[in-house]
Amino acid sequence: MSDLQSTENDFLNKLTQIIEDNISNEQFGVSELAAKIGMSRSNLLRKIKKLNNLSVSQFIRQVRLKNAMDLLKENSFTVSEVSYKVGFGSTSYFIKCFKDQYGYPPGEVGTKNLSETNSIQIKKPNKKRTAIIVTSAIFVFVLFAFLFNIFKPNTSKKTTTKKSIAVLPFKNDSNDSTNVYFINGVMESILTNLQKIENLKVISRTSVEKYRNSSKTIPELAKELNVSYFVEGSGQKIGDKILLNIQLIEASSDNHLWAEQYNKKVTDIFKLQNDVAKNIADKIEVIITPEEKERIEKLPTNNPVAYDYFLKGLDQLHKETTEGLLKAIPYFEQAIAHDTKFTRAYANIAIAYYYLDLFQSEKKHSALVNEYTEKAMLLDPKHPESLIAKALSYMNIAEFKMAVPYFEKALEYSPNSAYIINTLSDFYTSYVPNTQKYLEYALKGAQLDIAANDSITASYIYLHISNAFIQTGFIEEAIININKSIDYNPKNIFSEYVKAYILFAKNKDLQQTKELLIQEFQKDTTRLDLMQEIGKIYYYMRDYKNSYTYYNKFTTIRETQKLGIYKHENSKIGYVYAKMGEQAKAEELFNSYFEYATNDESIYKNLSLAVYYAYKNDQKKSIEHLKLFAKEDNFQYWVLLFFKMEPLIDNIKDLPEFNEVYNTLETKFWENHKSIRKSLEEKDLLN
Repeated sequence: MSDLQSTENDFLNKLTQIIEDNISNEQFGVSELAAKIGMSRSNLLRKIKKLNNLSVSQFIRQVRLKNAMDLLKENSFTVSEVSYKVGFGSTSYFIKCFKDQYGYPPGEVGTKNLSETNSIQIKKPNKKRTAIIVTSAIFVFVLFAFLFNIFKPNTSKKTTTKKSIAVLPFKNDSNDSTNVYFINGVMESILTNLQKIENLKVISRTSVEKYRNSSKTIPELAKELNVSYFVEGSGQKIGDKILLNIQLIEASSDNHLWAEQYNKKVTDIFKLQNDVAKNIADKIEVIITPEEKERIEKLPTNNPVAYDYFLKGLDQLHKETTEGLLKAIPYFEQAIAHDTKFTRAYANIAIAYYYLDLFQSEKKHSALVNEYTEKAMLLDPKHPESLIAKALSYMNIAEFKMAVPYFEKALEYSPNSAYIINTLSDFYTSYVPNTQKYLEYALKGAQLDIAANDSITASYIYLHISNAFIQTGFIEEAIININKSIDYNPKNIFSEYVKAYILFAKNKDLQQTKELLIQEFQKDTTRLDLMQEIGKIYYYMRDYKNSYTYYNKFTTIRETQKLGIYKHENSKIGYVYAKMGEQAKAEELFNSYFEYATNDESIYKNLSLAVYYAYKNDQKKSIEHLKLFAKEDNFQYWVLLFFKMEPLIDNIKDLPEFNEVYNTLETKFWENHKSIRKSLEEKDLLN
């Protein structure tokens, strides 16, 4: 072994030892490992990537899983116990990761060891003994097959469709309308508990709210919401008593599968809500993991007065108005006054203050957002609302990348939260570009929340999904969804514009794209986005005169109104100005573009710099940056569609290095596309 190899192995061994020393600590991640080894996160990432082509988090997970395998082979611990011992907070996630790593679930480790033992024992046949061993092996296999869903019929198609449910708004049976908040709170708590079950698809609160006074039948609602089961309820609060009627209905038959009448004291409300959620899951035969059961059974507070104030605050918060936010905060403060350890009350105050500041140019409540967030996190750092508050505290100061891990962790604990899913979808297209995650979260959000919206909003949701599909190369799916967007709202000013580009992906016809964009522009000639897009299409067609007409008008308005938009397009605009002989203006635009590219933190930074250096005729630097970009994953389909026709890189297109890099990009994109398709099919997101 060379000295270099020895040094590299020593480094990996040292990392492994550090991880193993902290193996049971779920929070021990990339930052903690970097700090222990005395390196920056980025340097650690580069070194591990170079040595074994893994990300740091993948390397940590690999070490955890290897230790898990060793523990399972000892046959002294259950799968759940092992998952916690090696730092997985979720047993279901541990099972998934283990299966991805080794090709079979952790529960099979014992059976595989047994199989190996049995093969040794029957080398000298003893008919009676052999029969017992074989029968035992078959029994163990069938048992594990049942528990881990590996005993499947002979079919090549993997079926993972989750059972789906909607909790309809509960009716207040009391003549006292002031009790509505309490009945709504009971309904939402049951809904929230069901949302904690990963193996169940739960429609969002906002989706079911529109049916509060609906006269539609269960089959009609099932068709609109695309669910298999419904929960209906009604109740009233009289003094310290609550009377509640709840029933579970199978959508296909409109039959009642289960009904229960509760007559309880208000102090029993927490147990009631938990029991209802578990009874429903039991009746529709949905598996609840031990950690999900623990989260469902965890009481928000032991104080009924605090809980009553909390529900009043929640009722105001859900109105999603400034007035509602201002009314919600004092109720949450009263809840805390009666229970100083009420995590959700602290978290919701932070959330309320965040939204009060959301559209303010000057943030007035940052200190309060942080104060209440930290109190919530100190009390329960694993509660979804604590994690949401923490994520929002980072958003409040525009630290968007820092917010993502907290949203993702919150989703792990509340896997059916439409709010978290839709927020992550926006993150992965606007702030931290990742085409696969953008598409996946957009589809999940639509499944849980599409019915919450009127036709105009639904049109934008399908526009969002269509855009996510085309970015990942799903042309036909993009066309289907953009047509849905237009069907919901023919006046959606962006849908026809996006459709023009989707059709280009299908037909590769710039002339058609130009005509469709001009057709839309004629409906509203003040639209800056279309001015810029039409100028760009003429640019790709090498028609610089017509391109200049649109670009010049766009640039003049942008500068007059001091708009910081489309900075990433300044290279194209600058090139057109240069072609029209306006060199000073061209240089100004290219300087602006270089500043943008240099400060860009997205995956497209090196692509932008490659374009800049090609313009500067520095072919070496251009190719270097292009090679760096080729190491990125989850880039948009537009890169493949338009990059080769980019006039700015005409001087490097014929270089062998360029074609080599482009072929790498093309291969990587379509391999990723294939992987995304498989993942979406397995998650029942691609219909």
